[in-house]
Amino acid sequence: MIQSQHLKYLSIPSFEKIPFLCHGFGTKFFKEEDFKKIPEWRNFRLVFLDQIHSDIVHCIEEFPSNELKGDALLTNKPFLFLILETADCLPVLMIDEFKRAVAAVHCGWRGTSKRVIQKAVKKLEEHYACKPSSLLVAMGPSIGNNCYEVGEDVRRSFEKEALSMDAFQSKPLYKGKYALDLKKSNSLQLMDLGVNRKNIFSINSCTHCSKHLSSYRRDRKKAGRMLSFIGLSF
Repeated sequence: MIQSQHLKYLSIPSFEKIPFLCHGFGTKFFKEEDFKKIPEWRNFRLVFLDQIHSDIVHCIEEFPSNELKGDALLTNKPFLFLILETADCLPVLMIDEFKRAVAAVHCGWRGTSKRVIQKAVKKLEEHYACKPSSLLVAMGPSIGNNCYEVGEDVRRSFEKEALSMDAFQSKPLYKGKYALDLKKSNSLQLMDLGVNRKNIFSINSCTHCSKHLSSYRRDRKKAGRMLSFIGLSF
């Protein structure tokens, strides 16, 4: 993990080595206006989503003229930053450096249970001929499994989709309550499609525990949103 701009955003060393890739996971101190403060980023346009905890994936061929509803963005066009906004949910950034295609996926428990990460990978295959085995994946800060307590309804939604239950840990002192590991669940889904474990990287900071990160569970309505981003520079 690389800390940049005085802890304003975090990055993955393996992604930093790719010369035509720009990416980062913003802390609570990184704001939209900060994109213009870095000279190399001034030509980028920001593509936002109205995130609705869905399995909707958008392939971006040009800067959108209308607001997009969904939870995943893909592109192979340069100078577009795909933006995610999170405050406990898991932001996932992906690249196939051979096909020069990138993705940004918002993975809350609802999106995870709907296999949004797998649907994004399949769209990368369909639209850009990406191979899962060639993908590099970066998972940003999210609420850690020790802090993420969910109920029976969440567990049932995963069972309904025939997803692995390995990401759930029962809490013996609290009947019908479980600890959910979002990173583990999404990693398992990626590996099921052929993504190599060694190509999945993670910033293992818990948003609920880290004061420099935004957490809805900790701060409720006072919580801001962190900006994660990925884009191609040429």
